[in-house]
Amino acid sequence: MALIKSISGIRGTIGGNPGKNLTPLDIVKFTAAYATSLDQSSTNKKIIIGRDGRISGSMVSDLCANTLLACGFNVVDLGLTTTPTVEIAVKEEEAAGGIILTASHNPQEWNALKLLNSDGEFLNAEAGEKVLLIAENETFDFVPVHKIGTYKSDNSYLQKHIDAVVNYDLVDVEAIKKAKFKIVIDPVNSSGAIYIPALLKALGVKDIVVINDEVNGKFEHNPEPLPKNLIGLSNEVIKQKASLGIAVDPDVDRLCFVCEDGSMFGEEYTLVAVADYILGKRKGNTVSNMSSTKSLKEITHQHGGAYFPSPVGEVNVVHKMKEVNAVIGGEGNGGIIVPDFHYGRDALIGIGLFLSHLAHSQKSIKQLRGMYPDYFISKNKITLENNVDVKDIFQKIKDKYKNHPINTEDGLKIEFGNDWVHLRTSNTEPILRIYSESNFETTAENIAKKIMKDIHEVTS
Repeated sequence: MALIKSISGIRGTIGGNPGKNLTPLDIVKFTAAYATSLDQSSTNKKIIIGRDGRISGSMVSDLCANTLLACGFNVVDLGLTTTPTVEIAVKEEEAAGGIILTASHNPQEWNALKLLNSDGEFLNAEAGEKVLLIAENETFDFVPVHKIGTYKSDNSYLQKHIDAVVNYDLVDVEAIKKAKFKIVIDPVNSSGAIYIPALLKALGVKDIVVINDEVNGKFEHNPEPLPKNLIGLSNEVIKQKASLGIAVDPDVDRLCFVCEDGSMFGEEYTLVAVADYILGKRKGNTVSNMSSTKSLKEITHQHGGAYFPSPVGEVNVVHKMKEVNAVIGGEGNGGIIVPDFHYGRDALIGIGLFLSHLAHSQKSIKQLRGMYPDYFISKNKITLENNVDVKDIFQKIKDKYKNHPINTEDGLKIEFGNDWVHLRTSNTEPILRIYSESNFETTAENIAKKIMKDIHEVTS
């Protein structure tokens, strides 16, 4: 069905033909290319791997691990884990890099190799291009038999990650415990079913209900934590008379909440609420990507900080956060990045900080949401045909709206007064994303519809 090669990693559907899908040959090819791209003269031969709960997880992990051994690297396998846990382990183990085997929010037929550097962060453009070039030219570097690497499994990082959250200075375990929250969790049949309940118990939450808790990779619903996919969680929150609901994606780097009445807190506002809490304790700057709500900018200014936008993608957000010394950042899809915890989206530290904020507020989650403005983002996408020239589309749209403020740093962002629309190709799917925001839901949707009509006209 699809194989997408980018600096974000190698993502595709399992089965089918090599080069067109994520087949065993492709898994070996790109794992070997990644290993070859690392400093071969370095004595650091340790690589951390881990996987989410997908059906194909064990198969992909075995192929990946054995390829790394053949390239002379010593593999530390965390097994069933989360993306942020692997990122933390790379730093903790002082490894040469890491590979996370997950296709994040994509459906169960997908899997991916997400590649990390020695800092436990996603590869930058230069390093990513190097991997793709080695794969294309098949200039792999396999070792002779006496230099084959070693393999060991390590299941200690579940507790290490949880301990790090519990001991983080802005996570208030006593306040969370005192609040006596009742929480429903939807980990969508993946790693979160293991990690999130364990974290909540460590935070002092005793009343926990888990739905879709069997870790079998047969996702009960589309795994992207969007409102339309979380109806079951909303209903269960109401049924259980719970304080709130928590949803994560299969690799537990995205986070969103459901209010006590079953309504959505809004994935865009996960970062806004956590930033509000942190900025109340630490003055500083914030960063989010260009497709995220303007609420973060407003909250940051209220706290006396400066807000900076970045191109979409975790690696871009992290780069900008380092550049401006941000104290909090992330993405509007529920991705929280706390720099002095680690430079990666992490639902676990996000939960610890959000529950601390909620406990300190002494409000219900619905009342907490009411503290923030009601802006609306309309999220749309267009499937791209193979012969479509996206650059030409962007140029024609840019020409049409040349009298409006335009940013081309990441695709095309156009401002209409206080409203905006952002067009960009996805790094993970063959689609064009169209996001728009306004104070009014109908206005946001109408902006998106107008742009989508413009795109249709210039491609007809």
